[in-house]
Amino acid sequence: MPLLNAWRRLSSRPIGHWRFSRLVARHAPYLSWIRPHFKVVRPGLCTVSLTHRRDVLDATGNVHAMAMTNLCELAARMLMETTLPENYFWSPRGMTIEYLSPICTDAVATARLDRSDWAHTSQIGVPVTVVDASGKEAVRAVISMAVGVRH
Repeated sequence: MPLLNAWRRLSSRPIGHWRFSRLVARHAPYLSWIRPHFKVVRPGLCTVSLTHRRDVLDATGNVHAMAMTNLCELAARMLMETTLPENYFWSPRGMTIEYLSPICTDAVATARLDRSDWAHTSQIGVPVTVVDASGKEAVRAVISMAVGVRH
């Protein structure tokens, strides 16, 4: 769990959250355009935000649907990376997403997974919710992940 170790090492330092976010963005450049900011990273929980700024807005001034999708995927990926035992692998397989209301503020995605038994799992759905600055739920997603033992 190198990413979890990096989070633990960096998060307590000045600008550590920013450094960690840049480290992750470097390894997933297709997700870096949203400029994620990790808030919480631990087994079973990942919270990541994006800032309401021009690069992530649609023509109406709301956060673009693709930015929300990428934020959800990133939260789910980090959750799997930090929750799954090291002798297991994961791979995204699909996503269902509901856009409940537009977001015209910063957005925060939270992925949660309460699971400790992976022995009989081949696929799992990671639930992700996105709220706006007032805490109103705006997006619900479930990221399907294939899970297996490394050989």
